[in-house]
Amino acid sequence: MKKVLLSALVALPLLSGCVVAVSDGEVEHSWSNQKSDWQDTQRSNRDKIAKLALGTEYNSVISQFSTPDFSESLEKNEVVYQILYFATQSKHSDGKVTKDECTPLLFKNGKLAGFGETALKQLL
Repeated sequence: MKKVLLSALVALPLLSGCVVAVSDGEVEHSWSNQKSDWQDTQRSNRDKIAKLALGTEYNSVISQFSTPDFSESLEKNEVVYQILYFATQSKHSDGKVTKDECTPLLFKNGKLAGFGETALKQLL
């Protein structure tokens, strides 16, 4: 009995690195799923933005989206502006989102006043 136990203990480190993989030739990489996820998110964001109506309340708009990629707010001449940025057009496949890959949504006193770069430039 002691010999069997001792043999098993000696053989254990030799067998622990042995892995058998069986595949039908199709492998789904995690990075390909992530790529599809961000592409789906950006497509969904574009679709949602295209359907927005000016004057829609902030809470109504934000409830249609997930967390914005960026957000800013400011007060100018007693008017409160909020700017939400949602990823809509990837330019770099580095897994990071930058503002130039987003569409800004501009809210004036809690209502959608415009979206896109043109609306943002009007504010500035």
